[in-house]
Amino acid sequence: EVQLQASGGGLVRTGGSLRLSCIASGFTFSDYPIGWFRRAPGKEREGVSCTSSSDDSTYYVDSVKGRFTISSDNAKNTVYLQMSSLKPEDTAVYYCAAILRRPTLSPLPEEYEYDYWGQGTQVTVSS
Repeated sequence: EVQLQASGGGLVRTGGSLRLSCIASGFTFSDYPIGWFRRAPGKEREGVSCTSSSDDSTYYVDSVKGRFTISSDNAKNTVYLQMSSLKPEDTAVYYCAAILRRPTLSPLPEEYEYDYWGQGTQVTVSS
């Protein structure tokens, strides 16, 4: 059974940092892309970042470039999202998701292509 478990959210002040973790099980972790999404109150869910070990590629939405870093630890079946210089507009529920239908990020996957989703973890940035 494929499972994704996100954790690491919390309450932090503007300018602070958090590291989210997504532990995957039930599939060969290193073969498929993993992405992070977020849904802010009253807004649509948006893709934040994704990574693929198969072609060593990463992607970031413009609003987090230079502040967030995605990384993988294949030995631990875990993808991390290191978030720094956090802003109130980063407040959202963050989700991780996996694509099992193809191994790379080229072309950049659409949200509907993500086959499995973890539960969310709340990130709140106070001003």
